[in-house]
Amino acid sequence: MPSQPPLFDKARNFRSVDEVRAMGLYPFFREISSAQDTEVVINGQKVLMLGSNSYLGLTNDPRIKEAVIAAVQKYGSGCAGSRFLNGTLDIHVQLEEELARWIKKEAVLLYSTGFQVNLGVISAIVGRDDYILADRANHASLAAGCQMAPGKTFLFSHNDMSSLGRRLSLLPAEAPKLIVVDGVFSMEGDIIKLPELVELAKQYNAAVMVDDAHSIGVLGEHGSGTSSHFGLIDDVHLIMGTFSKSLASLGGFIAGDASTIDYLRHHSRPLVFSASMSPANVAAALASLRIMIAEPERMTRLWDNTKRMKQGLLDLGFKLGATETPILPVYVHDIMKTFVFTKRLQDEGVFVNPVIPPGVPPGEELLRVSLMATHTFAQIDFALEKFAKIGKELAII
Repeated sequence: MPSQPPLFDKARNFRSVDEVRAMGLYPFFREISSAQDTEVVINGQKVLMLGSNSYLGLTNDPRIKEAVIAAVQKYGSGCAGSRFLNGTLDIHVQLEEELARWIKKEAVLLYSTGFQVNLGVISAIVGRDDYILADRANHASLAAGCQMAPGKTFLFSHNDMSSLGRRLSLLPAEAPKLIVVDGVFSMEGDIIKLPELVELAKQYNAAVMVDDAHSIGVLGEHGSGTSSHFGLIDDVHLIMGTFSKSLASLGGFIAGDASTIDYLRHHSRPLVFSASMSPANVAAALASLRIMIAEPERMTRLWDNTKRMKQGLLDLGFKLGATETPILPVYVHDIMKTFVFTKRLQDEGVFVNPVIPPGVPPGEELLRVSLMATHTFAQIDFALEKFAKIGKELAII
């Protein structure tokens, strides 16, 4: 093998997962050989899926598959260019218009991934003399967007409005400011205290951006997110969302006033210099959006399932923190126990996601359980039996 430059020393010396792999406990990149549904197949074994972000259970819906097939037949497999140049299709515009009406904003702009939305919006809208106020528990894509922006970022304690207020009070009164938060925090499952945040934003003349990746299909009128949930759509200047969760596709969007969206069309580098969403992804998101609006009973079933699973875990003695949503963090507080718990659950037929640092702070290791509208009570009760069995084995309960 030819010698490698020192740049790659970090890769050659990467050994932190070797011990976990040798013990047969490595829990990442598990290969699924079936559709993302309430049950999936791993290594030929059928496993109950409690680790999916498909909150409304639409990823295997036949109506969405039909829409995808029709789009590929009409438009082909890709757009071969960016939205800025040759990659804008009529269905891109149609999806943007329907999203804007649904979320009650003047305009929407599509991006190829949710991560690109946060990179592209924050880095384009925040200037060198501007300030960002960001929750410490924000998603990694929001953190990356803040890092790319030329302005200065200040973090405030998680969902702590007193901390945010103190940070704001120290900044120049006349300086432009952007407060950036998740609507639903992806690991903790709690909801941002948006009414208090909006009051602070008004007091200090700051703009507000909410990442609704885990709020769409979960909160608000017709699943339209956190701002709708609190009745604060007009007070939140930018609403971000993804299609890879409740909307059963891939991609993302930003919603706001028409002039801001037009500015982003021409200044957001991840938008201008990336290929546009594929026709299949657009068609899947559009079909999912229409189903979500037409079938509000899906959200009702999602919340019924959430309440059953949450109460069952609490009754068993598990600690779930401050969660308020279908994201249920089962705290283990130990990395190796988290890996063992994950493996034992899969052996017993239940898939969950282990979350360790840097996904959570050290000592806050957890199993991330997430519910879908299409889970049955029988499946939830089966999972609770397995949690009880293994939780006792590992002396967690």
